[in-house]
Formats: sequence, structure tokens, C-alpha cells
Amino acid sequence: MSKSPSRWGKYKVKETMTKRRVFYSFHYEKDNWRAAQVRNMGVVEGNTPVSDNDWEEVKKGGDKAIQNWIDEQLKGRSCTIVLIGEKTAGRKWINYEIEKSWNSKKGVVGIYIHNLKDKDGNQSKKGRNPFDDFTVTVGNEKKKLSSIVKAYDPPYITSTYVYDYIKQNIAQWVEEAIEIRNKY
Repeated sequence: MSKSPSRWGKYKVKETMTKRRVFYSFHYEKDNWRAAQVRNMGVVEGNTPVSDNDWEEVKKGGDKAIQNWIDEQLKGRSCTIVLIGEKTAGRKWINYEIEKSWNSKKGVVGIYIHNLKDKDGNQSKKGRNPFDDFTVTVGNEKKKLSSIVKAYDPPYITSTYVYDYIKQNIAQWVEEAIEIRNKY
């Protein structure tokens, strides 16, 4: 990874570089269509999408089964990308994924996806930043995780522009998240 300036900002992503393995965290019921758009960009290597049927099977096993599934999915990942929709913040399992990722020294980054269209062609309202719900100790000081972890909100309202913006920047955001986590 060269740090010379390029279209990626201060990080230059080489064509030959292996894609980072990431975990995508999102509100399945509300945002799975939007999340699939980001996951299918192919810019970073994400966790294997779970089908509705598979997720229902995992949920039948209760909280411990869900926790074990998440823990297994996080293995070997260098970063967790929280895809932030209208109702992402405050959800039990998203909170678990954020906390587990941070405590496991993985990079963590948020991307607002409310302006991507869902399967019915609808956008949603912007949700609140899920990192506001966490406080971490840095040295002798307590800080909101949102003051450390970045959450990117694409500066467009047209879904195709939002998609293009995320695709163009996601690799850089992942690298930056990993670098930030390495500082803390």
C-alpha cells in the first residue's frame, strides 16, 4: 500500500493488492436490499450473504446461536463496515457487532445508505450514528466512539450517484478505518 496521493486521497490502492476481508453489519429486515448493492460492488471482499431461510435458521437457535454465527463471520476480517440505514442505530446485534469488532482490534467504519433505493425504488430517512451509543477509554479520557470512528454520508440524493460514490471510496475508507484502529 503506497501512501502517495491519487484519486483515493492519501491512500493509493494498487490494482494487484488483495482485497480486504470485511464484515458487513446492517439491519437485515430494513436494509438488506441496500446492503446487497454495496456488498456486490466487489471492491472489498465481504462476508458471504446469508439467505432469508438461513438467517431464520440461525435465529431459531436463540441469542447464543446468533452470537456464535456473528463471531464466526468476524473471524479473519480486518474491518467491519456498518451500513447505516434509518433504523440501524441501537439494534442489539449491530451493537454487538460494533463492540466485538472494536474490542477485537478490527477497523470499524460507517456508511450511510439511506439514499440508495430499496427493491421497491424507495429511499429512506437518514438514521442516527450508531457509534454515538458507545464510549471508549483512550488513555485516561472517555470518548464517544463516534469521535474516533468515521461515518461517511455520500453527498448525493440520487441513488446511482450515491452508489458510485460509495464504490469509488469504500476501499479507501476501509484502509483508513484499519489505520485509525491501529492508533487506538
